[in-house]
Amino acid sequence: MKKLGLLIVCIFGFTLSSQAQTVADNALGLRLGGSDGVGTEISYQRGLSDNNRLELDLGWRNGKNYDAFKLTGIYQWVWNIEGGFNWYAGVGAGIGSVDGNNDRWNDDDNGLFINAAGNVGIEYDFDFPLLLSLDFRPEFGVVNYYGDDVDFDLALGIRYQF
Repeated sequence: MKKLGLLIVCIFGFTLSSQAQTVADNALGLRLGGSDGVGTEISYQRGLSDNNRLELDLGWRNGKNYDAFKLTGIYQWVWNIEGGFNWYAGVGAGIGSVDGNNDRWNDDDNGLFINAAGNVGIEYDFDFPLLLSLDFRPEFGVVNYYGDDVDFDLALGIRYQF
């Protein structure tokens, strides 16, 4: 049992110290997905250190049944897998507003909402300034519209790095 514990500690330590990853200073693009009703988001990433960054995503929708917008901020840790492949994880929050415009919407669901979010994903950093990613973002309602459910958001990201 002691050997197994030592092995787990060694593997964990190796993953934290293996191959320094350099995060781009800036990346701008689209995050395509969104089970939460806002759909495609404009996505901006700002490198904070060699393996940490801040991601901001702005989504909006003008639809037949509702109008909505949401701004989400995620602090991410990035680890290199091999070559241009990285994986990342992060935590953050979102704030937005929704306005339902048909009979199925309850007035209590309209207005400001706040949610907490997690994020985990994998990305490929090409030799030219393109970054492709696939991520999973569970969002937990804190206030109003998202107050009584959890959304599981799966998305494809396409970003230009500069």
